[in-house]
Amino acid sequence: MSLLIVPFFGLNSEYRSNLFSQIHEIVFHGQGGYDWHTLYNMPIWLRNFTYKKLEEHYKKQEEAHNKQTNTLKNDSKVHRPNINPSNVYNSSMPTKK
Repeated sequence: MSLLIVPFFGLNSEYRSNLFSQIHEIVFHGQGGYDWHTLYNMPIWLRNFTYKKLEEHYKKQEEAHNKQTNTLKNDSKVHRPNINPSNVYNSSMPTKK
C-alpha cells in the first residue's frame, strides 16, 4: 500500500484552471498576437513572462486613464469669456437717417 494520498503525481484541477485562465487572458488581451495552441506549448517561464508583461501594460494604461479622468474631474470649473454684459446687451441701436 502506498503512503501517498493521491495515487498519481500530476497536475491538480486548480493548476489546470489557472493554466487555462492564463492562456485565455493572454489570447484575449494579446489582441491577436497569440493563439491558444502556441501558448499551451510555450515554455512555462516564457508564458509567465508574457502574462506579467501584459498585466503591467494594462495596469499602466489603467493608471494613465484614471489620472486623466481625475484631472478632468478636478478641473470641472466652467471657463467663461471675460465679457462685461453691460457693454454687450445695453448698446445703443444704430438709427436710420
